[in-house]
Amino acid sequence: MEAETLAMAQEIDFSFWALFLRATFTVKLVMILLIGASFWSWSIIVQRSIAFRKARAEAAAFDRAFWSGDPLDELYQQLGPEPQGRSERVFAAGMFEWERSHRQDGGLIAGAQSRIERSMDVAVTKEAESLQAGLPVLATVGSTAPFVGLFGTVWGIMNAFIEIAAQQNTNLAVVAPGIAEALLATGLGLLAAIPAVVFYNKLSTDSDRIIASYESFADEFSTILSRQLDS
Repeated sequence: MEAETLAMAQEIDFSFWALFLRATFTVKLVMILLIGASFWSWSIIVQRSIAFRKARAEAAAFDRAFWSGDPLDELYQQLGPEPQGRSERVFAAGMFEWERSHRQDGGLIAGAQSRIERSMDVAVTKEAESLQAGLPVLATVGSTAPFVGLFGTVWGIMNAFIEIAAQQNTNLAVVAPGIAEALLATGLGLLAAIPAVVFYNKLSTDSDRIIASYESFADEFSTILSRQLDS
């Protein structure tokens, strides 16, 4: 009897596609949701990694130009009012307000320093929001995917027990397929959650460092302009 049961179990297809097809509609829906969340997470991971690498390269190139000793007015004219780089946009926001703060006679309008600082702060905030786009999705997937997978597993096991009760048979050939289908949902939940959590932590740290460099540059630039205002 045991040999017959083992032979029946070996004939069962336990491939991913076969387990998916045999699952109930609810478990299939959970699996599709988790697979979609996994692809969405990886697209964000790749996109943000490329964006952060580009932002660091742009910042390094701009720092060399900014500290080269050339007049800041000439650098601003080269970049234009709407430059492409993130660091350049922070610089352009400060320079734009600096130029607007001059009267026609060459004097400065009162409160120029605070307005320049606020303009750069707004620019830094915009760049921070742009850099961190998609990271909340990774956090959501990382925190919820295991529970969604667990729901699919619980639902699948419940239906497996219902099938066992209906057939009044607890041999391996009856029990194994239902349990395997149910556990596949948990596996997919972990497959979606683990990379999302790992890369969320990494990308959040990277974005914080990049944003901190923008804030540091804004403070340094504000100090330079403050010296010119005092002189």
